[in-house]
Amino acid sequence: MIKVLVPLARGFEEIEAVSIIDVLRRAEIEVLVASLNDDNAVKGANGISIISDININDVVVDELEMIVLPGGVEGTFALAEDENVQRILKEMDSKGKNIGAICAAPFALSEAGVLKDKYTCYPSFENHIKQGEYLGDKMMVVECENVITSRGPATAICFALEIVKKLKGEKTYSLIKSGLLADFCK
Repeated sequence: MIKVLVPLARGFEEIEAVSIIDVLRRAEIEVLVASLNDDNAVKGANGISIISDININDVVVDELEMIVLPGGVEGTFALAEDENVQRILKEMDSKGKNIGAICAAPFALSEAGVLKDKYTCYPSFENHIKQGEYLGDKMMVVECENVITSRGPATAICFALEIVKKLKGEKTYSLIKSGLLADFCK
């Protein structure tokens, strides 16, 4: 079974995290939710806590097909500063594995040196990234090489669906998209 890591740090954006986890699990992709702290409950930006499956210290990169980072300003800065997350991002990229980030989280990819030439992120956060071609509001989701990025909470379903398409193909993507009534995703 395809396995995707979703690391959560205090202050993560809940809509993005839950959308990613839910849509991928609907596509029968195993999602491993990892906590950056010793407590397995991680509190999001709006006070909603999610129970993680594993601690980031226990992640085995060779078992993963992809890592996907939800945004949230506080959570993003924690992901960018966490040695384990940065190591995993670099290792996944060096092995040509897939990487995703939404909202402010492309900043953490930039800090790891794995963000590619074309990307999108939450408006104004490109000022923190200062690299490549920011596509802004031209596209909800941008795929460049092995990296997929997206803009923010309102684009989270479309972002997750693009990940499904990348990992499981057009048929599964279309089936899940239809079931979610997500015709607005292109």
